Amino acid sequence: MQLNTHDYRRAAKRQLPRFVFEYIDGGAEDEGCLRRNADDLAQVQLLPTVLRDTSAIDTSVQLFGQRWQAPFAVAPIGLCGLVRPGGDQMMAQAAAAAGVPHILSTASNTRLEDLHPGGASALQWLQLYVMSERSIAEQIVRRARQAGFGALVLTVDVPVSGTRERDARNHFKLPFKPTPAIAWDMLRHPAWLWRLAHGGAPSFVNMSEDNTPGSAQVQAALLAREMDRRLDWDSLRWLRRLWDGPLLLKGLLHPADATRALAHGVDAVIVSNHGGRQLDLAPSGIAALPRIVDAVGGRMPVLVDGGFRRGGDVAKALALGAQAVLLGRPPVYGLACDGQQGVAAVLALLRQELERTMVLLGAARVGDIDRHHVMDPH
Repeated sequence: MQLNTHDYRRAAKRQLPRFVFEYIDGGAEDEGCLRRNADDLAQVQLLPTVLRDTSAIDTSVQLFGQRWQAPFAVAPIGLCGLVRPGGDQMMAQAAAAAGVPHILSTASNTRLEDLHPGGASALQWLQLYVMSERSIAEQIVRRARQAGFGALVLTVDVPVSGTRERDARNHFKLPFKPTPAIAWDMLRHPAWLWRLAHGGAPSFVNMSEDNTPGSAQVQAALLAREMDRRLDWDSLRWLRRLWDGPLLLKGLLHPADATRALAHGVDAVIVSNHGGRQLDLAPSGIAALPRIVDAVGGRMPVLVDGGFRRGGDVAKALALGAQAVLLGRPPVYGLACDGQQGVAAVLALLRQELERTMVLLGAARVGDIDRHHVMDPH
């Protein structure tokens, strides 16, 4: 029985070979940043207000002219096809049914045109990595615009990949060559192996326009996050020529970068340390959030990710000024357990937890949650 996302995590660990689970679950170096995401969220306490009318609870929010049924979105996750073939479609469909955005990763295993055969909605977003060969990014953005994607999320915290020691110990890289230990572990997970055998090994299929995955070198570079280190603030003009819809920057932690984003016409920022997978010395998302909220002063939406496992965690981010939260690992745990239904169950669980938290806080609407609910530790 899965009563919370921690239960789903434990179940996913049983379902997946070790190298797959640790690719999802691991962080950089000593994983201090990964732990801070959870620890700092746990330190935030919320003060309830009483005798408020909470007979009707509204968890919806509105961003970029679109109404979300809950103040969270499914974060971009690479290599979902390794967890379960067709994982990208399952994540997208579960998010659509829940009425929240799904952000397709550049490192997805489904062509962006195939994600929604009838055309993407405004709640289908695309995450973009810019590799050294910028023509790859250009064709991806052009295709996303033609397919009707609603927003573009440029990830800016990967000039070089973080050192993910779990992946190194598991010899997980492309081209993938399993060691005898990994092969034995795969055999010990027959359901996962059967699905992979019938669904096919995942590849990064959006690297070219002609439905081919691209060269082995490009595949390996994307897995290793070998990005264009020349990308700078002036490069946003290049991107704006390609994309005229909402543009979000994902991976900000410094308030000065948030004010620069405003000056460069960015539509929103996502406070993120990449799930603790990049700079191990970085602060948690929830710790960095208030300074960035103060820096932008309500002039653009601020979203946040990093360690959110409960609906109450979402309420904490809202209280500290975020408009919404991105959920990364929890939907993947659901995907590992039960495909699309597992993702849907995780999203429903988090919304139910948020609703109960709102009732207990005395907040009938998301907008009622603010800093007066945050307990000052001093």
